[in-house]
Amino acid sequence: MTRDIGGIGGIVTVNPASGDELGFHPYTTPEGLDRVLDTAATSTWGRSRTDERVAAISRLGAVLAERRETFAALITLEMGKPITQARAEIDKCVTACRYYADRLPEILRPETFDLDGDTAIVRIVPIGVVLAILPWNYPWWQVIRAMLPAIAAGDTVVLKHADSVTGNALAIEEAFQEAFGTGVLQTVVADAATASNLIGDRRIAAVTFTGSDRVGALVAARAGAEIKKCVLELGGSDPFIVLADADLPAAAAAAVRSRFLNSGQSCIAAKRILVHRDVRDAFAQALTPHVQALRVGDPTDETVDVGPLARHDLRDTLRDQRARALAAGAKVIAQAAAPDPAAGAWFPPSIVEVDGHDSALLTEETFGPLGALTTGADDDELIALANASRYGLSSSLWSTDSEHAASVSERIHAGSVFVNTISATDPRLPTGGIKASGYGRELGRWGVYELANLQALRIHPT
Repeated sequence: MTRDIGGIGGIVTVNPASGDELGFHPYTTPEGLDRVLDTAATSTWGRSRTDERVAAISRLGAVLAERRETFAALITLEMGKPITQARAEIDKCVTACRYYADRLPEILRPETFDLDGDTAIVRIVPIGVVLAILPWNYPWWQVIRAMLPAIAAGDTVVLKHADSVTGNALAIEEAFQEAFGTGVLQTVVADAATASNLIGDRRIAAVTFTGSDRVGALVAARAGAEIKKCVLELGGSDPFIVLADADLPAAAAAAVRSRFLNSGQSCIAAKRILVHRDVRDAFAQALTPHVQALRVGDPTDETVDVGPLARHDLRDTLRDQRARALAAGAKVIAQAAAPDPAAGAWFPPSIVEVDGHDSALLTEETFGPLGALTTGADDDELIALANASRYGLSSSLWSTDSEHAASVSERIHAGSVFVNTISATDPRLPTGGIKASGYGRELGRWGVYELANLQALRIHPT
């Protein structure tokens, strides 16, 4: 939340489990913003050698591994992620560092070939300063996955993180400064209007944004007006498709894991569970015990599966979506108990079955522990349901017949399709969406190329 203290504007962070205020972070002053941009623009990082970049990325991985408990506790404190999942987030960041440290020489190696007797070279050149406007749900992983590839390409980063995880944003800056030195990644504390103005600053070369499609459209318009590269990851309403020949116990367990991981606050969660009508009853019977067994409570408790939502307004939005669905005839088929919501942003993990394909739970993104289940009569209807969403980020498909799964997967409109496993980002694979889920790719070599200048050089012999 925003607040003025002594005439100074800033952000107050809140523990979503208790509602207690954690700290006040004043907005970066105009002079401070200018210094940040100048430092980023004049950094010598873009002229660093590949081995120097590898060493710095390795140091970052070591810093994250050494301070795993501290950083994980901060994630849990500011956004309510269960502590075991917060540790896993830091571990995933370490894995990404190791991947890029190992593969960067190959990724950055110029490609040289003969072109009608001329020597042709394609080389990876930094694009400059990247403005990163990033969300709260994976406060460390979002930065690593979006910006480590750009930094590996030689770019510098100005990070405007989500208000509610400002403490994490400042800790991220410290970790990067220790590994890379001054100016490679800097955090600014700013409101939305200031962030929009930063996009137009002459020192910003590109912008990456992860968040809602509504705000993403505004970011894209601002970047487009300045003719600046823009990468957008705008969430999703991912289908989890259970075909008639699926392993139903495995699919049911995976659906619950995917839907309720990170308290359901994931862009690639299984939000729409689409089940072949012939196996609906058996699937629901397998699903229900997994939902009921979820432990909801204090996210610092090692045994808790689901914590609070990150903010009270997110809880209220989810309550409204569920109420509208139930009023339209939907029914709850599985639910876990949650604490009294008065003190924190609590919501009972639920799976709701809907009949109408225009249900709010199918047409809107549900960002929290609320899943929708509906059925289709055959593959064609399930595929039509999957593709009916305005989003197209990822998907999960379940079948024991590999040829059947391959045939269906080709017809899914999404940036990724996962067969017999849940959607998950991986440093070795590109991630990104189509339609209202945005454009551009992060991770792998593709993430490096996305925010770099792929410069062609042709040399004619003298």
